[in-house]
Amino acid sequence: MAAGSCLLLLLLPSLVTASHSPPGCKIRITSKGLDLVKQEGLRFVEQELQNITVSDLHGNEGQFQYNISQVKVTDLQLAFSDLNFQPQQHLVFNINNASISLRFRRQLLYWFFYDIGSINASADGVHIYTVLQLAKDEAGRLKISNMTCNASIARMHAGFSGTLRKVYEFLSTFIVTGMRFLLSQQICPSLEHASLVLLNSLLDTVPVRNYVDEHIGIDYSLLRDPSVSTDTLDLDFKGMFFPRVREDQEMENHAVEPVIKETERMVYVAFSEYFFDSAMQSYFQAGVLTIELQGEKVPKDLEVLLRATFFGTIFMLSPSVDAPLRLVLQVSAPPRCTIKPSGTSVSVSAFLNISLVPPDRPPVQLSSMAMETKLSAKVFLQGKALRVQLDLRRFRIYSKQSALESLALFSLQAPLKTLLQLTIMPIINERTKKGVQIPLPEGMDFTREVVTNHAGFLTVGADLHFSKGLREVIEKYRPVPTAAA
Repeated sequence: MAAGSCLLLLLLPSLVTASHSPPGCKIRITSKGLDLVKQEGLRFVEQELQNITVSDLHGNEGQFQYNISQVKVTDLQLAFSDLNFQPQQHLVFNINNASISLRFRRQLLYWFFYDIGSINASADGVHIYTVLQLAKDEAGRLKISNMTCNASIARMHAGFSGTLRKVYEFLSTFIVTGMRFLLSQQICPSLEHASLVLLNSLLDTVPVRNYVDEHIGIDYSLLRDPSVSTDTLDLDFKGMFFPRVREDQEMENHAVEPVIKETERMVYVAFSEYFFDSAMQSYFQAGVLTIELQGEKVPKDLEVLLRATFFGTIFMLSPSVDAPLRLVLQVSAPPRCTIKPSGTSVSVSAFLNISLVPPDRPPVQLSSMAMETKLSAKVFLQGKALRVQLDLRRFRIYSKQSALESLALFSLQAPLKTLLQLTIMPIINERTKKGVQIPLPEGMDFTREVVTNHAGFLTVGADLHFSKGLREVIEKYRPVPTAAA
C-alpha cells in the first residue's frame, strides 16, 4: 500500500503537466477591449430587439371586444448598459432603465360601434440581465455554451385617441398589462437566439485548423476553457504548425509558456518559441527548405570567383570548363528560433552543394560544404496577419571533406554571404510575406501594434477595430433554417 502511494506521488507531477499543456499562442482580451465589443454588441442587441414579434392580444370585458395586432418596435433607448467580465460566469451583459417604444393596431367593438386605428405605447424601466458562459467545444473552438437571462418591465403606458378614447382608457389596464407581459416574455428568447445561434456563427469564422499554404497548416484549437478574471479573458491556443503530408503529426511543446501581465491595450497576443519552431519543422518535413540556383541565376561575380580560384586550386579543374554551375542550398536540420528580450533570431544549418552541369552529361559535384547561419527576425503584425522579416546576421562555411578545402573556403565567405543577402534572403522573405492569420473573428482587426520580446516568447499588444459590423458578418454566415425548423 505504501509502495503504491509513493508511486502515485511520483507520477502526480507528470500527470499535472500532461493535463496542462503549455500554449504556443495565447490571447488576452482586456476590459478596454471589452468596452469596444460592448459598443458594437449594443448596436447588435438593439437590432435584435427591434425585430421582436409579439403575439396578438384580444379579449372582451362585458360588451367590449378588443383586438391588438401588428405590434412593432419603433424605438429603443439602451443608454445604461454594461458588459463585464465575471469569474466563473465569464460575461455579464446588463441593461438598466431602458425604454422601448411600440406601435400597434387596435380594433374595438362596443355594441354597434366599431373603431380601428393605431396606438403608440412605451415600456419604461426595462431591465435585462444576461450571463454568457464561454467554453471550448469539441473542435477546440470558442463558443457561447450557455446563457441565462432575466427581463422585466417596470411600467408601461399607451396613448389613445379617437371617438372611443374614453373607452380605451377604461380598457387600458387590461391592454397595457397584457402587452407588458407579452413583451417581457419575448426579450430573453430573442437574445438567446442572438447569442447561441447568431453570435456562435460569428465565432465559427475564427480559424481553428486551416492551411497556411500548399505545404503547411496551423492548429489554433483551444487547449482548455477560457480563464476569466475581473479585468481579463485569457485564451490558450495550441499554436502548432503541421506539414500537410502528415496532418495528424504532433510536436511536443517544451518551450516556455507565455505569460501576459500587461492590460494597457485592448488585446495581447503572445507567441512562444514553439510556435515558430513548429512552423520551421513543418516546412523542413515538407521538404521545401531547398533553394537551387543554376546557370544565369548564379551571380556572375561569384561564378567567376568559383571557377578561377576555388575550383582551379582545389580540384585542378581548368577555369575554362564550359559548363553551367549549379548551387543547391539545402537545410540539413529543422531551424530553431530563440527569443530573448534583446531580439529574435533563427539558427539554420545547411549544406551548399556546388556542381557543374555539362549539357547532355551527368552533373559533376565539385564540393559539398556545411553552412551555419544566424538570422535576425523582425516579427510584426499587419491587419490580422503575423509576418516575419528575416535578415542575415552571422554566416560561416566549412568543409567536412578536408582541412585544405576548409582553408580555401575563407576566400568564399564574403561572396557567399553577399549571395545569401542579395539572392537567397529575398526568396525566403517573399515566401514569408503572406504571414499567418491570428485567430480573430471576421470583421475584427488589430491597430497600433507594439511587439515586445521576453525570455522565450514575444507579445503583440494592439487595439481592436471593427472593419465590418457584427450584423454584416452574421448575415453573411447566418445558418440556413432547415425544413423542420
